[in-house]
Amino acid sequence: MAAYEQKMTLIQSQHKPDNIFKESYKKAAELREAGLEPVNPAENFDGQTDLPRELYMKTDIGQLLMCDRITFLPGWQGSRGAAIEALVAIECGIKPLEDDCYE
Repeated sequence: MAAYEQKMTLIQSQHKPDNIFKESYKKAAELREAGLEPVNPAENFDGQTDLPRELYMKTDIGQLLMCDRITFLPGWQGSRGAAIEALVAIECGIKPLEDDCYE
């Protein structure tokens, strides 16, 4: 069987509007410039932030499982959802883009 190679990187942050969304779009641009294909949950649902939490989580985790890397924006540790997604990434062998992101 041929090796399956993903090249997508999920951007993880707290799901808070305004500055966090701006930072996630900035990180997506940086990843594109580096030749990576970012997956930015802030782009889901046209940026709508008032949907049920479980919808965001199911969508984000589904996207995460399609990625081979994950990157975290500052402050992600303050988000229960981001912590869950970090655990999913660890358990599924999805590598962090930064060496020290889980500290």
